[in-house]
Amino acid sequence: MSAAPKKAGGRLNLSVQYACDPAGLPSRTQLRAWARAALAGGGQVTIRYVDADEGGALNRDYRGKDYATNVLSFVYEQAPLTVGDLVVCAPVVAREAAEQGKPVEAHHAHLIVHGMLHLQGYDHETGEEDARVMENREREILAGLGYPDPY
Repeated sequence: MSAAPKKAGGRLNLSVQYACDPAGLPSRTQLRAWARAALAGGGQVTIRYVDADEGGALNRDYRGKDYATNVLSFVYEQAPLTVGDLVVCAPVVAREAAEQGKPVEAHHAHLIVHGMLHLQGYDHETGEEDARVMENREREILAGLGYPDPY
């Protein structure tokens, strides 16, 4: 399912958890700004930063893929509030940023925006058109935050 952009507004209740070494990770202030920029309406979201062991276990248990991935989105409710969790695997994000030659902060921002859009019903795995819609929305949000095109 791809979602059309909704009007921004509403309150974001954000919880941030660092279940790994927080050195070099985005601040709560940065995470709030990125999540808020991608949120249409109100929401209650937890962002949890994890190590590769926890990231791998969650990806295996919930997606059947036995490796750590960059971000996992767990949706509990999409309307009227967006309610869900984002789990970000810090070492995967750092490795990908280095491999792609981009600043790690920009990659974190992209993945938070990406995950927030998933929580709101955007899906890039259901077809090319849905992927195009989601990627264009990511580009718009990130540009508004001052980050370059992540693709």
